[in-house]
Amino acid sequence: MTTEPLAASIAVGAEALGQDLSSAEIGQLTTLLSELQRWGERVNLTAIREPHKMVSAHVLDSLSIRPFIEGRRVIDVGTGAGFPGLPLAIVEPKIEFELLDSNGKKISFVNHIIGQLGLSNAKTLKARAQDYAPGKRFDTVIARALASTAKLLQMAGHLVREDGVLLALKGKHPAAELAAIDHIPGWDYSVTELTVPGLESHARHVIQLRKRAAA
Repeated sequence: MTTEPLAASIAVGAEALGQDLSSAEIGQLTTLLSELQRWGERVNLTAIREPHKMVSAHVLDSLSIRPFIEGRRVIDVGTGAGFPGLPLAIVEPKIEFELLDSNGKKISFVNHIIGQLGLSNAKTLKARAQDYAPGKRFDTVIARALASTAKLLQMAGHLVREDGVLLALKGKHPAAELAAIDHIPGWDYSVTELTVPGLESHARHVIQLRKRAAA
């Protein structure tokens, strides 16, 4: 597969997001998609298998939440084939990323990419979020299309440190989900609409969930 068109598409999309990527970062993101397609011929990693659709649906969608990341310790819960964690780890080498998923085949792919790209700031964990009890919690917890917001707080809320943020990536505006968490004590939220190049016809939103300061 020729990678030059993929690289060009990533560069143009990132520029539309207001992000100036280096040639090395673009090269790593291109390798990620090439390997995702190659592995996808043997292992079911993602429903989207056409490389140019992967640019928007995986890479650019992942990079769209880059401005919302806080702190230096981030966990991607339910990372699947490594999204959004892998693209973010590529473009934010000074931030430590943990990529968590209970699917062994997907974690194997993520480990393969981490090794191939030499991502010293990323590591994996094969576990369920609700069972993970790290000694130190995270500045930012990310979950993309993993569960309802209320369920997500049950699964991963304990991973967010005080003053940290949980970023839940959604499609259409999650009004019903937000109404359901109004009765969950201890959390405040805000919603931001995202514009992802190539996905303009698909609604994208991010919910920022914060632990409410103790009185």
